[in-house]
Amino acid sequence: MNKTLVIAEAGANHNRHWHTAVKLIDAAVEAKADIVKFQTYTSTGLFAKQDRDINGIKDIHSMFKDIELPREWQPELKKYCDKVGIEFMSTPFDEQAVQQLVDLGVKRLKISGFESSDPRFVEMVCSTGLPIIMSIGIGFPLNHIHKFISIFEKYNNDITLLHCVNAYPTPMSEINLNMINTLKGFKNITNVGLSDHTESTLTPALAVVKGATVIEKHFTLDKSMEGPDHHFALNPKELKEMIWNIRQAELSLLGSGETESQFINGKRSLVSTRDLNPGDYLNKVNTTTKRPCFDDSVSAIDYNEVLGERVYSFIPKDTIIKKSDLPAYYE
Repeated sequence: MNKTLVIAEAGANHNRHWHTAVKLIDAAVEAKADIVKFQTYTSTGLFAKQDRDINGIKDIHSMFKDIELPREWQPELKKYCDKVGIEFMSTPFDEQAVQQLVDLGVKRLKISGFESSDPRFVEMVCSTGLPIIMSIGIGFPLNHIHKFISIFEKYNNDITLLHCVNAYPTPMSEINLNMINTLKGFKNITNVGLSDHTESTLTPALAVVKGATVIEKHFTLDKSMEGPDHHFALNPKELKEMIWNIRQAELSLLGSGETESQFINGKRSLVSTRDLNPGDYLNKVNTTTKRPCFDDSVSAIDYNEVLGERVYSFIPKDTIIKKSDLPAYYE
């Protein structure tokens, strides 16, 4: 199977401190994530002017202004990521951000769960022709999925849809990993994953078992730091544990899909219950089954089929009957 792509979501957890952003990259590398992702927005580009509270927040612009990623950092952050061997990625939230990231040479773009409800914005991001990872968040109308698929097909994007529950944190009882199967069922959607907001390090591994090929998870250097995303994010130790769980889940999926025993000798063979002479016929009285079983043994699985067969050699009591003892059946 292909390796699961793990995105360590730094998001806004840099708190506009350069050294914190660099330390987040280092923590993602230490945890063996594939990608470290930030978010590219401005408070005014993200929210329209209004005088109403949003989710109980009186001044949403001030809150987001305090955690905006300075655009001038992005080239240097990407250079640092290239240096330490991890892919740099960011989620754009406005037209300028999209173009800046394309000019920066990112390998793919992310569309967040709330923005996935906006066909205009989705098409603008898809028009870059880059691979797209899109969270299917609270505002996404599943009954309109074909409208979005037509956009993906128009620009020939490599698309991955992430199941995402916009609750921070998400209770385990609400994560609904069965949505991964739902997303896989849509025509022309082959890559699916999970943008996880639970506080568990195990949930992403469970999603991999369900068929997720991409995992995105918020992380922070310290859950007690000020900011909206720190409290539900994983700390560096938990991020490392989460990725280890994912790799273990991948190992559990290796194999042919059939049960294969590495201990063939633990199986049972056909065994004589008394001395058998050449010409004797096998029956339920003069045979039984016991361990072990060898390559040349008559396996217990064939017990009913070989009853009535004639043996062609002397077989002492309590002896494994070999296939060569029944040439009429095995040859």
